[in-house]
Amino acid sequence: MPPQATDPPASVALEIKSGSVNLLTLKLADGDLDRVAKQLTEKVQNAPEFFRNAPVVIELSALNTRQSTLDFERLSTLLRSLGLSPVGVRGGHGALNQGAESAGLAVLAERVETPAREAPKPVAPKSESPLPTLGGGSRVIDQPVRSGQRLYAAGGDLIVLAPVSAGAELLADGNIHIYSSLRGRALAGVQGNLSSRIFCLDLQAELIAIGGHYQISENLEESIRGKPVQVFLRDGALIIEDL
Repeated sequence: MPPQATDPPASVALEIKSGSVNLLTLKLADGDLDRVAKQLTEKVQNAPEFFRNAPVVIELSALNTRQSTLDFERLSTLLRSLGLSPVGVRGGHGALNQGAESAGLAVLAERVETPAREAPKPVAPKSESPLPTLGGGSRVIDQPVRSGQRLYAAGGDLIVLAPVSAGAELLADGNIHIYSSLRGRALAGVQGNLSSRIFCLDLQAELIAIGGHYQISENLEESIRGKPVQVFLRDGALIIEDL
């Protein structure tokens, strides 16, 4: 009797892994959605490429003592109309969280901060431009950053020793140091640290930002393109100076 045909073993259709995704945080100071719409629209118009299709988590902690409800349906519609993708909320009390869930938004757990292990202090070189001291969350990248890559230094500085291509994105809670050319996007102080700075040896950026204050490529002066510069905030204005 010839052997009977058997079905091939089923291949794995999916795999579930834990991981991390960089999310923009929209922290609401109050529930006045008219004001939110006006101010958020201005920010998106100033840096459309940065916000395009960006996933967003809505921070509700400031609303806990001010109001018990919020029109999450309207807020979600507003975010999507601006090209953003709302994925969930965090920091809200019970009634706010229930309203968010009813609108199809996830309720995200609060991030628990753990003390960073203190990194050993590097020996300062004798050059006039010493390398920065690394904090617990700082990262050093010694390979070129390709288009489509997004690198994030949570809780520290991001130090890049190679070129950053157009379409790449650098984010850091602290400073960003680029010891080569920057053709992509660099966003320092992304958790609101307004004293953060960006240092770059060859500025050709698509976008630069400090603590939510942005400037896009079209607005960069020709006198600073291709030059070594530092970027910082002064009285709420983004300043770009020669190094």
